[in-house]
Amino acid sequence: MTTAPAPAGRALEPTDIRGRVAELHSIREQALAGPGGRATAAQHAKGKLTARERIELLLDPGSFQEVEQLRRHRATGFGMEVKKPYTDGVVTGWGTVEGRTVFVYAHDFRIFGGALGEAHATKIHKIMDMALATGAPLVSLNDGAGARIQEGVSALAGYGGIFQRNTRASGVIPQISVMLGPCAGGAAYSPALSDFVFMVRDTSQMFITGPDVVRAVTGEEISQNGLGGADVHAETSGVAHFAYDDEETCLAEVRYLLTLLPQNNREAPPAQPTADPAGRRGEVLLDLVPADGNRPYDMRRVIEEIVDDGEFLEVHERWARNIICALARLDGRVVAVVANQPQVLAGVLDIAASEKAARFVQMCDAFNIPILTLLDVPGFLPGVDQEHGGIIRHGAKLLYAYCNATVPRISLILRKAYGGAYIVMDSQSIGADLTLAWPTNEIAVMGAEGAANVIFRRQIAAAEDPEAMRQKMVKEYKSELMHPYYAAERGLVDDVIDPAQTREVLVKSLAMLRSKHADLPSRKHGNPPQ
Repeated sequence: MTTAPAPAGRALEPTDIRGRVAELHSIREQALAGPGGRATAAQHAKGKLTARERIELLLDPGSFQEVEQLRRHRATGFGMEVKKPYTDGVVTGWGTVEGRTVFVYAHDFRIFGGALGEAHATKIHKIMDMALATGAPLVSLNDGAGARIQEGVSALAGYGGIFQRNTRASGVIPQISVMLGPCAGGAAYSPALSDFVFMVRDTSQMFITGPDVVRAVTGEEISQNGLGGADVHAETSGVAHFAYDDEETCLAEVRYLLTLLPQNNREAPPAQPTADPAGRRGEVLLDLVPADGNRPYDMRRVIEEIVDDGEFLEVHERWARNIICALARLDGRVVAVVANQPQVLAGVLDIAASEKAARFVQMCDAFNIPILTLLDVPGFLPGVDQEHGGIIRHGAKLLYAYCNATVPRISLILRKAYGGAYIVMDSQSIGADLTLAWPTNEIAVMGAEGAANVIFRRQIAAAEDPEAMRQKMVKEYKSELMHPYYAAERGLVDDVIDPAQTREVLVKSLAMLRSKHADLPSRKHGNPPQ
């Protein structure tokens, strides 16, 4: 067989299937290699991995199936017509994590700086649609320079399509954003719409306007990391749920988080066998929590003693540290823990703590994760800044989240539970399925000292020894209204339990509640406080 001469400037085209397959493999090699060794070396020199290296770390070995690998942009002008690399700067597809399907897209910073163009966005839209249609988590590995300027408004429209899909998938499939490079402008809103945000120190940043714009508009001098680095968002803004020193650790933790989440809102999180006995006694709990309500202790140690093997994943660990939000397992089954932290601000609720816990409760309710609330709360943080900052509406977010949650809910009062904060922290009156307490519990409108000063102020003022009278009235108030069994006698606490039996009681209670079914009123959606 002879082959007709090819037009000038073009290579001879293969005419049989083997030739076509060889051509395919050649094209695939180009796509897999990307822009070449120099660009890869530059990426590594910044302490960053390539898109494909990141996907290999995230997914089970050999499980990745790429989608639209050969996609190229159609833009012209500004030299774009002569630079049309395969993938168009984003690698998309699916694979598995611990054998369960996960969809992923990863910006390739080596191609157009990972900037989003029309074809690039269309690839992301497709993989997001596939994740939602099949009911599997979506992980985005972000390392892009924002919208592709050469493509103008088409690139901006691509972002709109991503945001719309983020919103549609919210509460249906887990969405995890991993920040592995710069993320500026409107691009920051897709991570903000997802369930979890991971960042890597020194190499990832998020901000709406960069340091140059800030300097031009306000005159403030600040670095990229100072403005929107991992530590800033993990400690100050609360934008990042997790921050790590390197990409390898970060992606390993993403894998771990995925093992604690269901595939979608129609499934329960995966159970795992455990060697930790369900009936294990926790004698150490008797010494961990001081009976004196004014003495601090580390609530993390209480959680460690209760959950399987002492292991839990704390969410927003460094932001609003006066409240703890964590995912763990009890008898092999995933449970969420919301707990006051007496070591920080005595465990009070403030604006940041209320927002942190409210979002966490909403996420857990969306993905069928039972909620265990550990109370030791003296109230809401008083102060002009808190009131003017809107503690009323922010505290109402947490109240709304609990009241709206239909998953199994158990609250355990360890020590103090005062005032409105007691009600907000999943009390029986707002729908907790079971309310338990330790013998050290004090449930009241306020502390005994404050209550006595209000109720008995005239007697105290008229007494020959006001301080002695005040102490007498404090003791009387405690004996009448704040003894450990006052709430139990009135049915506001289901049981007062031995702290050493906490794990056993919780395991049995959660097993009983596993078949719980609760319907909300028919409505388009609620209108939560903002």
